[in-house]
This record gives sequence, C-alpha cells and structure tokens, in this order.
Amino acid sequence: MTLAFIGIGANLGDARQALKDAIVCLAQQVGITVMARSSLYRTAPVDATGGDYYNAVVKVETSFTAAQLLRICHHIEDQFGRERPFRNAPRTLDLDLLVFGDEIHQDEKLVVPHPRVAERAFTLVPLLELDAGLVIPGLGPAADYLAAVSGQRVEKVSFCQCTRQRDARDAS
Repeated sequence: MTLAFIGIGANLGDARQALKDAIVCLAQQVGITVMARSSLYRTAPVDATGGDYYNAVVKVETSFTAAQLLRICHHIEDQFGRERPFRNAPRTLDLDLLVFGDEIHQDEKLVVPHPRVAERAFTLVPLLELDAGLVIPGLGPAADYLAAVSGQRVEKVSFCQCTRQRDARDAS
C-alpha cells in the first residue's frame, strides 16, 4: 500500500458539495482507503479565472500505481461534468495527485509530485494540516515552502453549512 495525497478543488456549481461527494467517491473505490481529509478552504484563484475556489486535501492509502490512481481521479472528475476548454478554466471538480509515496514521475501523462504543489497555499496549507512533517519527494519539507506562498489568500471554512435555529426553549 502506498500513502498518497490528493488535492480537491472546485469553483463552479455547488463546490462544497462537490468536494464532499468526491471524497465519498474516492472512499468507495476498491483499492483506496481514505485515511483523513483536511479542513475546507476558500481560496482565490491562482493563475486561473472565475470565482473563489473551495479546496481540501485527502490522505489515502492505495494499492494502485500512481498512473492508475490518476486515471481514477480523472474518471471521477468526468462524472462531475469536468470540462477542459482551456488551461486553468473554472471547474466543477479538480482532483490532483499531489504526492504519491516517495515516488517521482515525470512524463507526458504523469508528473508526481504535482509540479506546482509547493507554489500554492491551497495545497500546502491543507497538506501540512494532515502531515506537519511531510517531505515532498525531490523538494524537501513542505513547511519550507509556506513563506513563499504567504501572500495567497487561504481561508478555513466549515464543510457543513448547517446552522442551528434557536427556538423559544433556547431563549430561556
């Protein structure tokens, strides 16, 4: 089994719900065990257009190879209506393979660690929430990159939008 981290983001439609549903889809895959999920973060687009994104990171254990896991992620994106009209277009769901064990891959179909994992607060902050000592293969400690992304807005929000309504019994 390999420990992997998957970044999840969306900024179209009900983005919060899409992230929740994507985590369920990952958990339902034979060969993938969701170990933990980060908090939900609202972030400004980085090198992208559209409204704010909701982002999270999921820590999984998997029996799949990195290429197989990436294909599963792309299949889940497709199920959520993901379109790719141009680079960094707004999206209903984006699943990025950020880190896959201690492996390094670089070819036309797969780059792991993700090529911009250390350049974006929306990946670093939730990654470090899940594993404060994470070492990114080929790059070093993830925490070493936080200062460089400190100017990027990352706001922790609740996964749940539920609010408890007060009634007359609560007023007493």
